[in-house]
Amino acid sequence: MNGEDRDIAGEYVLGTLPHAERLAFAARLKSDPTLQVLVAEWEDRLAGLNAEYAESPAPDLFPAIEARLFPRPAQSRWQGWLGGLVTAAAVLLGAVVLPPLLAPVAPPVIAELGAPDAGLRFEAHYDGRDLILRRVAGAAPAASQSHELWIIAPDAAPVSLGLIGADPLRVAYPAPLAGWTLAVTLEPAGGAPQGIPTGPIVAAGQITL
Repeated sequence: MNGEDRDIAGEYVLGTLPHAERLAFAARLKSDPTLQVLVAEWEDRLAGLNAEYAESPAPDLFPAIEARLFPRPAQSRWQGWLGGLVTAAAVLLGAVVLPPLLAPVAPPVIAELGAPDAGLRFEAHYDGRDLILRRVAGAAPAASQSHELWIIAPDAAPVSLGLIGADPLRVAYPAPLAGWTLAVTLEPAGGAPQGIPTGPIVAAGQITL
């Protein structure tokens, strides 16, 4: 028995040994009766420190860890109620096809680009996050050309918002202001060179919010 082993045994009981040293000491402890005696002495000596603390079950940490690793989107009261309704109906009826309870609400039209009787028309919508432009009449340009959307503030140069394809164009944008203009020009394939419109305006309209 030596003083160093006695000190290490005390640290082992207190749980202050570094991880690697604790593993090495635990391996020696399995087959060394002297170390076992030292550990027992330290446990007896330190047992009084626990007298003032009542035993309490260890917290179940796994759900909290799982929630942090795999967060679930917040569920509204409506979503929770609807989920319960669907589950109950499925249990009672076996296989149930429910009609849509709520039709999706389209964001309001904030600008109409082109006259009602024009061959090429677009509608602009704003959903609170994105500015959305869709073609509602007319055809896409030839392969050698592109339709490009511009937003124009009063007394300011036009700013390109992107090319218009077969699908609606969505642009993350702060709330557009009433009186600003949206315009569509016909540009070379890939868009206007240098970010400056060069082609004719094929449709335009003011934003009305």
